[in-house]
Amino acid sequence: MKALQIGNLSAPVPIVQGGMGVGISLSGLAAAVAEQGGIGVISSAGLGAIYNKFSKDYRAASIYGLREELRKARAKTKGIIGVNVMVAMSNFADMVRTAVAEKADIIFSGAGLPLNLPSFLTEGARTKLAPIVSSARAAKLLCRKWFTEYNYIPDAIVVEGPKAGGHLGYKTEQIADEHFALEQIVPEVAAEVGAFADEHRCHIPVIAAGGIYTGEDIYRIMQLGAEGVQMGTRFVTTEECDADDAFKQSYIDARQEDIEIIQSPVGMPGRAIRNSFLDRVKEGLKRPKNCPFDCIRTCDVTHSPYCIMLALYNAFKGRLQNGYAFCGANAWRAEKIQSVRELMTSLRTEYDDFVRKITIR
Repeated sequence: MKALQIGNLSAPVPIVQGGMGVGISLSGLAAAVAEQGGIGVISSAGLGAIYNKFSKDYRAASIYGLREELRKARAKTKGIIGVNVMVAMSNFADMVRTAVAEKADIIFSGAGLPLNLPSFLTEGARTKLAPIVSSARAAKLLCRKWFTEYNYIPDAIVVEGPKAGGHLGYKTEQIADEHFALEQIVPEVAAEVGAFADEHRCHIPVIAAGGIYTGEDIYRIMQLGAEGVQMGTRFVTTEECDADDAFKQSYIDARQEDIEIIQSPVGMPGRAIRNSFLDRVKEGLKRPKNCPFDCIRTCDVTHSPYCIMLALYNAFKGRLQNGYAFCGANAWRAEKIQSVRELMTSLRTEYDDFVRKITIR
């Protein structure tokens, strides 16, 4: 595997651990991945719920929580630590400013186009910016917008396909459409981003995400123009993952038919593991009385079947009877809990073995 170069940041292993909220990827997982040469990513989603003992004010607790998680990660590794901040979050600006102030190495931002992300950089800030897109059109729009408005060029671009976990940047009917498959959109995004980079005499690495599971998957997608990959699902079933053991076990217990597309209260389709909670939602047995967090701008409590923050927080804590686990399309393939070191070693071995196999041919 070739190192992933993002500006002056160099990840010896070209693997970005996807940001997973609520609480699934905090400092524990992120630091472990960074220590093994990848890019570890802390999810900023739901930190106000996780750190509610600090403050009952969701936004204040979120700021405190992100500072704490970044400092904990820094105490454990000198590797690359990033933060994932969703555009749809009501405290998007707070989380971006905090990540910049705490000198996070890189911010990954999706769940909407982060058109104003460069506006939050302060003078001398070292934090890199990597938007997450789902099409070449979105990548082109964002590159031109950032350059025109802020004279800023993305440091990297993540292209996420429809096999990803959690909220998806696709319409429900596009998820199974081969025209939107990751293998189809990576070359399109790489070509668009490459043309923009050539025009401005710079380099913008493209990172592929969504459904990548093995070392062979990594090799194949990198042959299509990606210089790195983002993986979330594989890191859930690691010892260092910050989720409760029951959450991890739900991946191991899941069958292929248990992975389903749901309609999230935030107005996007999402991929999750079917359980009794989601069955009760379908039966219309769940109704929130009020909104305790105001965490997502697009969530309307008057029409929501449940509070997504509480559901995901409960899942993070292992209380799956009152929540559910988001996951990628390949979550059902999980067989065991292993260390991040073992997983990263396995992925590198699979990659090398596949390269040797096709070379011998």
